[in-house]
Amino acid sequence: MTQARRFAAIGVVSTLAYAGLYALLRGVASAPLANAVALTATAVGNTAANRRLTFGVRGRGSLGRHHLAGLLAHGVALSITTPAAALLAVLAPQAGRPVELAVLIAANTLATIARFVLLRSWIAGGRRAAPTSMHLEGTTT
Repeated sequence: MTQARRFAAIGVVSTLAYAGLYALLRGVASAPLANAVALTATAVGNTAANRRLTFGVRGRGSLGRHHLAGLLAHGVALSITTPAAALLAVLAPQAGRPVELAVLIAANTLATIARFVLLRSWIAGGRRAAPTSMHLEGTTT
């Protein structure tokens, strides 16, 4: 599986977690706050999963730098999704929760492209792409 496919698979899982958390929080919080909390809650797991599964990095080496890249990517996501929520509130104040969530997921999709570029350059850096198949140590093929 290619890096982009692994990244996309992790993105789908992260987006489902984000959407569920956003929907729960939206009942008690404003759209921007629910968005920020849901994105923040899923950001660390997303970075850790991408670090290991997408880019094949294990161990503590550069862990802080990689999570800093994830934090930067999180900031990019917030800078895209928060204005999207605010713009929807101005343009369609009567929009229901499903429309709100659809707009935020679309904005998050744009943010995901930026996240892939950032994480790939910061985490993968000069590393070769992760192997397309996993082998257990000590086995031969």
